[in-house]
Amino acid sequence: MPNELLLAGSVLLIYGAVLASYRIFGKTGLYAMTMAATILANVEVLILIEGFGMEQTLGNVMFASTYLITDILSENEGKKSASRAVWLGVFAAVIMILFTQYWLLYTPAEGDWAFAHITAIFSTTPRMLLASFVGYVVSQRFDVWLYHRWWAFTTRKTGDSKGYLWLRNNGSTLISQILNTVLFTLLAFAGWYDTQTLLSVMMTSYLIFIFTSLIDTPVVYLARAMKQKGVIQD
Repeated sequence: MPNELLLAGSVLLIYGAVLASYRIFGKTGLYAMTMAATILANVEVLILIEGFGMEQTLGNVMFASTYLITDILSENEGKKSASRAVWLGVFAAVIMILFTQYWLLYTPAEGDWAFAHITAIFSTTPRMLLASFVGYVVSQRFDVWLYHRWWAFTTRKTGDSKGYLWLRNNGSTLISQILNTVLFTLLAFAGWYDTQTLLSVMMTSYLIFIFTSLIDTPVVYLARAMKQKGVIQD
């Protein structure tokens, strides 16, 4: 199956999972999705693929879903809930690194076949998670702050607290993703890839984030409509 089709399918699958978790479990479901997405994105990012004529790492769509989640929480549940999701994502990453590094301390049995593969994957985890910590915390905290700044600005200018959702959604995510893209790429891959590849990864990652941010706007509107209709479970 072509990578392009798989990438498009991942957007539908991941964003659909965000809405389903919110519909069934309320904001608790979004907290769970944040933690799951943080862990999965840190594993996926180790895979480099080609798609839509670009060389890119996996994990971009999965990681972008955490911004979708904080925007939904900011819109429907408040700034405190969005900030809580950010710190739950950090907690999930800490737990991941502690346990994956602990696994590597074991001596495998002679008949073991998995340990070498586990080692190859998770021996890179500390650097990836450090890069993820810095990029995630800085950009997500900034995203939540900027979302509410945009909200206050448009409300003050128009008197409509419900309007311009598209502006606060994209205006916060697209700017904060610049911070995340630069910080994560440099901290995670500097020394592994040459400068041209690093710039390519930054550009392709940000292009993907632009696409995912624009695509997730209708999802935020749908999540708000679900909340207003009272179909979200608490």
